[in-house]
Amino acid sequence: MSQKKTNLNSNTGLKFDRYFTKNGTSANELFDYEIRSSVIQNPGGDTVFRMDNVEVPKPWSQVATDILAQKYFRKAGVPQEDGSLGSENSIKQVSHRLADCWRTWGERHNYFASEADAQVFYDELVYSITAQHAAPNSPQWFNTGLHNTYDITGKPQGHYFCDPETGKLKKSTSAYERPQPHACFILSVKDDLVNDGGIMDLWVREARIFKYGSGVGTNFSAIRGAGEKLSGGGTSSGLMSFLKIGDRAAGAIKSGGTTRRAAKMVTLDLDHPEIMSFINWKKEEEKKVAALIDGGYSSHYEGDAYQTVSGQNSNNSVRIPNKFFEALKNNENWDLIARSNGEVMDSIPAEKIWDDISFAAWACADPGVQYDTTINEWHTCPQGGPINASNPCSEYMFLDNTACNLASLNLRHFFNESSLEFDVEGIKYASRLWTTVLEISVLMAQFPSKEVAELSYAYRTLGLGYANLGSVLMLSGIPYDSEKATAICGAITAILTGTAYATSAEMAEHLGPFKEYEKNKEDMLRVMRNHRYAAYNASDYEGLSVQPVGIDPKHCPDYLLTAACDQWDKAVMKGEKFGYRNAQTTVIAPTGTIGLVMDCDTTGIEPDFALVKFKKLSGGGYFKIVNQSVPGALKNLGYTESQIESIVNYAKGHATLKGAPGVNHKSLTEKGFKKADLTAIEAGLASAFEISFVFNHWTLGEETMERLGFDKETYEGADFNLLTALGYSQEDINKANDYVCGTMTVEGAPHLKDEDLPVFDCANRCGNIGERFIHAHGHIRMMGAAQPFISGAISKTINLPNEATQSDIKSCYELSWELGLKANALYRDGCKLSQPLSNKSDTKKEEKVKDKIEEVLAEKAELTLDEITPDMVLDAARRIIDESNDTIFQMQLSNIVERKKLPSKRSGFTQKAKVGGQTLFIRTGEYSDGRLGEIFVDMHKEGATFRSLMNCFSIAVSIGLQYGVPLREFVDKFTFTKFEPAGYVEGHDNIKNATSIIDFIFRLLGFEYLNRNDLVQVPPVSDTGDNNIQSATQSSTIAVTKTKSVVTSVSVEAKAASSNSASDMHLQSMQSDAPACNECGHLTVRSGTCYKCLNCGNSLGCS
Repeated sequence: MSQKKTNLNSNTGLKFDRYFTKNGTSANELFDYEIRSSVIQNPGGDTVFRMDNVEVPKPWSQVATDILAQKYFRKAGVPQEDGSLGSENSIKQVSHRLADCWRTWGERHNYFASEADAQVFYDELVYSITAQHAAPNSPQWFNTGLHNTYDITGKPQGHYFCDPETGKLKKSTSAYERPQPHACFILSVKDDLVNDGGIMDLWVREARIFKYGSGVGTNFSAIRGAGEKLSGGGTSSGLMSFLKIGDRAAGAIKSGGTTRRAAKMVTLDLDHPEIMSFINWKKEEEKKVAALIDGGYSSHYEGDAYQTVSGQNSNNSVRIPNKFFEALKNNENWDLIARSNGEVMDSIPAEKIWDDISFAAWACADPGVQYDTTINEWHTCPQGGPINASNPCSEYMFLDNTACNLASLNLRHFFNESSLEFDVEGIKYASRLWTTVLEISVLMAQFPSKEVAELSYAYRTLGLGYANLGSVLMLSGIPYDSEKATAICGAITAILTGTAYATSAEMAEHLGPFKEYEKNKEDMLRVMRNHRYAAYNASDYEGLSVQPVGIDPKHCPDYLLTAACDQWDKAVMKGEKFGYRNAQTTVIAPTGTIGLVMDCDTTGIEPDFALVKFKKLSGGGYFKIVNQSVPGALKNLGYTESQIESIVNYAKGHATLKGAPGVNHKSLTEKGFKKADLTAIEAGLASAFEISFVFNHWTLGEETMERLGFDKETYEGADFNLLTALGYSQEDINKANDYVCGTMTVEGAPHLKDEDLPVFDCANRCGNIGERFIHAHGHIRMMGAAQPFISGAISKTINLPNEATQSDIKSCYELSWELGLKANALYRDGCKLSQPLSNKSDTKKEEKVKDKIEEVLAEKAELTLDEITPDMVLDAARRIIDESNDTIFQMQLSNIVERKKLPSKRSGFTQKAKVGGQTLFIRTGEYSDGRLGEIFVDMHKEGATFRSLMNCFSIAVSIGLQYGVPLREFVDKFTFTKFEPAGYVEGHDNIKNATSIIDFIFRLLGFEYLNRNDLVQVPPVSDTGDNNIQSATQSSTIAVTKTKSVVTSVSVEAKAASSNSASDMHLQSMQSDAPACNECGHLTVRSGTCYKCLNCGNSLGCS
């Protein structure tokens, strides 16, 4: 069990007064508990998980109960009353396991002034966890206290730790005696293949992290690019080949031992030689996915299509320094630098790079961006090296080979709903309490490598944050994207971080500052002063290129502004006197799973994603509720009880057909429905997304369907709709549906004033008729308000509607840089192919497409034909194609492109070569500008059939080139094709091996006409020579690319009225491309840069 405690010195250590608990009363006695069952089912009704006799406080939701039972209860090795070993089954056990472990390690190493202070610390933590006031990151729930409380042990897993008594590095001898409580890791990688710290070693280090439920990020910029020379001769295969290996390795590991995928961030500096391939990596992989789906493979996130391609197991980001934006502004080139010798390998227009970044992010949501200069100007410890990377969700940014453990406060529990004011003293108390928890967690932790153990011990970085800001703002009647909201956000964040650093300085007084503090003292104090300047909304800062957003006193409540300034005065004053125990103290994490276990409406710094949600019942099934902040907000805005009821019912529906327009009890009775039929229909309406889902043979039974005049073959048809078959018009159905199921929005609600609508805006459009949502710039400005008061950064994905343009992406990234953010990731709805059917009307989509086409055509309507440039035509064609799924229209548009004939007398070259012993001759024909227009292939002494096939193939390629198909498309498609003859190539100075005749042909054409040196085994020494045709340059051609709409089929076997699918259909209306949960099958929603499942709490990403 636990080791013997060190005698406490009453003259040192932290003192803790009680705030939420009572002296002499157990924290557990302050709650009323109940026993529940936890059942998680997939959409088909099959039970995925079941646990009975789960003890939780009565106010806990069923979702929070399910997450505790499925995710956080230890399932084995826990002593039972009968002497056997089994599972935890009560929140009392879990809160004790966590709090007692933290107290034990704190007492052992003199963190508390007295044993009484240690007891208060323990009691307040038990209360905080049980009351859902705060929660640590998931690895703490998984691992902390298993040995301390239950004496669970296990064989060592290759972890290391630093002995707090001696500071020396040691290897762990047990898997659980020292837990791995850290969620966020940053690892380095050397330009070395197999040695320690190298590429292959990285996959092993990552595996240790993934296994225990944590995430990792790495900057791969040290690895040389393709074509760079190796020390032993030859050239490097390049970074991208290794990234694909690492991606596969991560995808094979179940994070935390569950089915949740591993969480990984891949970062690359913007001057890396392979940056263009990296930027376009996922975009190109999505094209492959589209082809596979078109060929019949599943579009599911974990289906064969996505599992076949690379890049699906990481978030990708590019590191952008300020000097790139200067090059972009001045229309200059950007140099790509070799890693081996520092020489310039290529120089690309900055605008081209920026276009590729924005288009790739528009097309597939990657890469995100990290602003390197801003990150390092806020770096507290630059003497230890630059900040190169982040964790998977981008909130933790610090030195390579360090780790951070996280915790978040639930702001809803620190907000008085009567006075509409925050409990500032409560926030300060909880911030101090949990900063101490996180610091003790560094002390007791083990780490996956020697370097991480040593540096994490030396710098002691922490990650305290908060959740539920969005719901508090809505409850207060304050629009999320208003100036008052951003001011409040800045003040709350300043109080949190100011308190955390003041606590860190207090611990430094008793225990000493972190090991590397003296080396970084001046830098850290400069950063601390800049935090304080932002609290005072100063105009001058020290050493910052981009001025941060301070707290605007015109919009911030006085009590919050005063508290924010006071806390930063204390943090700086104490730090100057005692130093700091921790190099960093706060981040804003996505709080995906822990946000659900705390019953938060909103995660991290996010607004709410919907006004209407489906609440899970303890006995199974769902019922529909309005976001709990909506009635309170309406009350605070001055609406009466009857008006509030009307608005709420408009949004969530009346859940009954009694009194409904169009379809109601009377009209159904006239069509043959009996009382029992109506009772069955009414029972399913509470969880129905649309009334049509309830009107089916599963609800009514086969006997009723036959009585109504429908045989089995008819009503089991995929397109059968009972209400339509009974003679109801679509207008009747729509009216009844709005009455019964609600509109899912408050837009158009009775009594609601237009000026109050912004209060209820969400991240997405709500329902089928909702049009309002928070603009991307509103999200970014909220992040800008919080960033000056965060040690690390903010995990948040900016949601954009499907119709957002590439220009919108650019403006968001540029605004983020201008407001001093450290990172940003954007997500355009529908940009991924792993999407289920949307429940929104196809008619509405078609109308939007027509409007978009008219808009495109009208933009240049005032111009004459002579004034329209080729670029305008090309832009219009692309935008129309992007918006239209009409294949006939697309073909008509593509037919406009005419075949461009070659001149009668043309240039070119003839190449003789042998591939695997087979001689062939390749001749090319060029346009006057040097572009390739035709090829001829002659097979020497080969049979007539093969020669004829090659001739026909050459003609087909030539016609494609003459119709404007880019040569690069052919090259990308046909290189690496494998068949005989293949092997060694004779007759060409640069190409020495080919996998087939076709492979050789297109390696040759790519090399000669596209400067594709990556396709040859021997790079050219100079730009002159027989095999480098100077005239072979590729110019722009107008090419119209056909896009295909991919729709996922839905099995007719699925029960349409399933209560479990109701919430999924609701989520699809707002986040149409959210993947299904890989654990229970339900729809997920975005949480930071990852996804979380509202049914079982699973997180498709880090903890």
